[in-house]
Formats: sequence, C-alpha cells, structure tokens
Amino acid sequence: MDISWSVAVALLMVMVMVVSTGGANVSYDGRSLMIDGERKMLFSGSIHYPRSTPDMWPSLISKAKEGGIDVIETYVFWNLHEPQPGQYDFSGRRDIVAFMKQIQAQGLYACLRIGPYIEGEWTYGGFPFWLHDVPGVVFRSNNEPFKFYMQNFTTKIVNLMKSEGLYASQGGPIILSQIENEYQNVEKAFGEDGPPYVSWAAEMAVGLQTGVPWCMCKQDDAPDPVINACNGLKCGETFTGPNSPNKPSIWTENWTSFYQVYGQNATLRSAEDMAYHVALFIARKNGTFINYYMYHGGTNFGRTAAEYMITSYYDQAPLDEYGLIRQPKWGHLKELHEAVKLCSETILSVFPSMQSLGEQQEAYVFSGDSGACAAFLVNMDNTKSVVVQFQNSSYELPRKSISILPDCKTVAFNTAKVSTQFNTRITIPAIKFDTAEKWEQFEEVIPQFDATTLRSDVLLEHMNTTKDVSDYLWYTSSIQQDSMEQQSTLSVKSLGHVLHAFVNGEHVGSLHGRFRNTAFTLEGAVSLNEGTNNISLLSATVGLPDSGSFLERRALGVKSVIIEDSKEANNITSLSWGYQVIVRLDYWGRSYRFTH
Repeated sequence: MDISWSVAVALLMVMVMVVSTGGANVSYDGRSLMIDGERKMLFSGSIHYPRSTPDMWPSLISKAKEGGIDVIETYVFWNLHEPQPGQYDFSGRRDIVAFMKQIQAQGLYACLRIGPYIEGEWTYGGFPFWLHDVPGVVFRSNNEPFKFYMQNFTTKIVNLMKSEGLYASQGGPIILSQIENEYQNVEKAFGEDGPPYVSWAAEMAVGLQTGVPWCMCKQDDAPDPVINACNGLKCGETFTGPNSPNKPSIWTENWTSFYQVYGQNATLRSAEDMAYHVALFIARKNGTFINYYMYHGGTNFGRTAAEYMITSYYDQAPLDEYGLIRQPKWGHLKELHEAVKLCSETILSVFPSMQSLGEQQEAYVFSGDSGACAAFLVNMDNTKSVVVQFQNSSYELPRKSISILPDCKTVAFNTAKVSTQFNTRITIPAIKFDTAEKWEQFEEVIPQFDATTLRSDVLLEHMNTTKDVSDYLWYTSSIQQDSMEQQSTLSVKSLGHVLHAFVNGEHVGSLHGRFRNTAFTLEGAVSLNEGTNNISLLSATVGLPDSGSFLERRALGVKSVIIEDSKEANNITSLSWGYQVIVRLDYWGRSYRFTH
C-alpha cells in the first residue's frame, strides 16, 4: 500500500456520518456501521413475524443467535396492518412491537425494512388493495396520492416504534431501516417520475428522525445519507459498491434458497456456496453487514402468498418452515461467523490489500498498525483444488473456496470443508382421515344470471370486483337458442389464474395459467338446448401479483367469451353479465359465502 493510499484511507476512517444522539449512537462511515463509536461486523437473518406464530418467535430468535446472528431483519406488511384506510391491526401475528421486544430481550439488533412496498412474494407486494381504488393513484411514482398514503403509513410505523422506545437511539434494538425496495428494477418504466420519487422517498424517511441510518436496496443512486445496498446470490461479485466513500458496504438479501411456485421443485443452495460468497463479499467488497434472506422463511398463512406462490416459504433456509435447524447449512454458517469474528477487529480497522496467488487465486490481507494480520485466501477455480504459497507457507485450497486465516498463518475455516453432519426432517402422522365419517362434502351452488345482483354489460376485471376479499368470482350470463340442441364450442380467454366453466349446470372444462404466464384460453365442446342456456364461469386467483411497474394496472379474470357452431361464431362478451363473489373460510370445517 503506497503512502498516498494510506493517507486516503486514514482520512476516510475519520469521515464519520453521525445520525443520532442519545441512547446508542448509531453511525457509519466508509468501513462499517458503528454503535457508540465501535465498528461492527454484523451478520443478520431475515425472520418475518407474520410468517410464523408469536409462540415461535422466542425459539426462532434464540436459534438465530446461537447460529452467530447479530441482527434480525424483517419487512413491515402494510396490508396486514392497515386493511382499511386508517384502521390498524397489530394483534397476533401482526404484533410487530412484541416481535421487536423479543429481539431486544435476547440481546440482538434489528433491521426494519418498512418499504412499504416489499414484494417479498407477499400478496400485492404488501400494498393494501384499497390503495388501488384511490383516485388517480400510480404506485411507486412521483404521484401525490400515492406519496400521501405511503408517507402516512411509514410515519405510522416510525411513530409506533418511537412510542415503544425501539430505535437504538432510544435504547432499543433497531439500528437500521429501509425505505422502498429494489426500485431500480422498475425505475425506467416510470420515466421522468422515477428519479424524483427516489429523492422524495429518501428525504421523507430521513426527515422522520429515527436516529438510525436508512438504506435502499438495489438502488445504486440512493441519495445521501441513505446507504445503497446489494441484493442477490453473489454480491461479492456483482455489487458495484457504495455510491459514496463515506458509506459502508452492506448486503440486505443473501438468498439462502429461493421462493417456490406451484409446479416447481424447491431451489437448493449449498452451505458451501453461501459461505463462499459471504467470505468473498467481506474480502473483495469490504462487506461488514450481511443479511441472510431468509434465515427462517416460515409459512404464507391464509391468502397472504403472492400469485402462484406455495404456502411454504424458503423451507431450505438455515431454520426450516417449522423452525427446525437445517443441517449442514445452519452449522456451517455458524462456523463461518465464528471464524470471521476471530479477526473482525483487524478486518474493521483497515481496508485489505490484494495479492495474486495464481491465475484464479487471490489473497486479501488485512494488516493493521498494531501488527495484527488476517487473510482471506480465495480460489475462484470451480474445477480443481490448488496449492498456493502465502507468506512462505503452503495452503491447499479446494475448488471454489476461501480459507480464512485470522492470524495470517492458521486456517480457521474453509468455505468448502463442511464438518457439520446432515440431518433429516421426519414427519409423523398426527391425524388420519381414513373413514368417511371424518369428511364433509360441500357442494358449490352454480349461480344463474337471474340470481345475481351485480350486473354489467362488459366483463369486469377480477381483482377490482372481488377487492381482495376472496379468490373466487362467478361470471354468469345466458343466451337464447332458437333451434334444437346442437353441438358448439365454448372458447374463454382468461388473464388468470384459474377457470372452471359450466353450461346449464354441467362442467365443461377447467384450465389454469402458470407463474409469469398467467393468461390462457379454455376451449371445450358444449351442447346448447333450445331456449335459455346458462353460462357460468368460476374465475379464481392464486394470490395477487407482487412485482413489476404499474402494479395497479394489472388485470386478471375473464377477458372474452365466444360460442361457435358450424355456422357462426357468437361473441357473447358484450352480453349482460351477472357476478357473484364467493368468500369461503374452510378453517375449522365451516364455510361462509358472501354475495355481492
């Protein structure tokens, strides 16, 4: 390291961004977050409070702590907390205050990702559906109606946290907050309304004076003093770095597996791969805050999952859906955290120098003024192990691995060497439904046009009709047939997600779309009687969409209906249609119907 670079580093280390006074002083500079002036190497784990039950929270947090986690990270779920404008719910699984207090009781920090757009494979990206009906609203844009409600909810959550003394500046656990979520992915779609929205969101958040820093993930141009953060599998390779020399390098989502949709197998990510990229992020990107998304995924209860998402969420995380430890992932990462903490003081005191050890081998050396030394030896070759020379000693590096030397001599951990034994989850039947007496049959009444009260001469969009109170919407109409019974073809175009078609009470076909390809056309042969023929179409959603620009414009449900015989095609889309919304809660064996 030359003298000019040493001077630059020394200057950088003293350029500290202080963001609070009183309680714990949370600050940051170009090296790390600092708490009361002490630099911190922080390992974080995402646990979403509504994806588990309150009685699980203590155990989940305890197991995370035992696994070397310092911070619990969670989204805030707007549609759970404000189901109707101005009506708030923080009970049961929604009790975010109790969750934060449990984190604090176990001596951990918290990262609060308010959003309030979260995506998160959560229905409607966390937005309450009533927001869709606000006149003139454009989600996530420099749009006054949207900004009004976004600021209102963000302020509500911040004030709730303040009232309970939960920010670190008040002596609470929250050391970091997030505004917005991966906005850069969609920003271009909003044209000139994108950048002003980013600036507004940052200014609005900082103006709430939480006394702790704010971050934006996947937002390379996050305005000062908001920290830009990385999301992804390989941030040690892909992160462009902090957008200011005064900001630390943080990773808000290190995906421990991936979400799973119906029809797909679970995505598996090895413990070795996760450990490699964490170590690489620390060495190459100067990373000092790494969050595992998810550390415990849990369950999408009820109708909370986004479109086509299964109820199980990130079951392959270090703590599985039920909160059980998944080995070797949990144990291997625990050993990684312990090895890094052995030399964290040295790592945090300097930026590393890089030395080439071969064509695809590197050493990142942290050498402090005190004489302390730590090294990360990297083998990027995914095909073979190699032996490298470092400081007059030989070290064998397995393929695609990193060895951590807390004293620049002894290997404390190698990312590819797993010592933790694999475990297996065993399920035992608790209840058997093996007799007819244990089952009840529910027969859905197929509605006819005359029995409906909601009518329209155009086909209504599904979500805008059900208002997210149900997945199910009946479309009903009737046509007159002058001649005797004849064979015809029914063709129904749907924008998703599922459709069941009935003619004169008889089932004539069912079809469904797929994740990211929701639209389809159902075709089936039908027999029409002379006189009145009833057409009944049951449209169903499988969660609401959670991502993409202009989410408020997304459409689902029946788009067109055509009946064709040998002589002509009869487009009945423009007939008068009747609608019936079905709300069914099958929990505890009871069924309820709500009719529009």
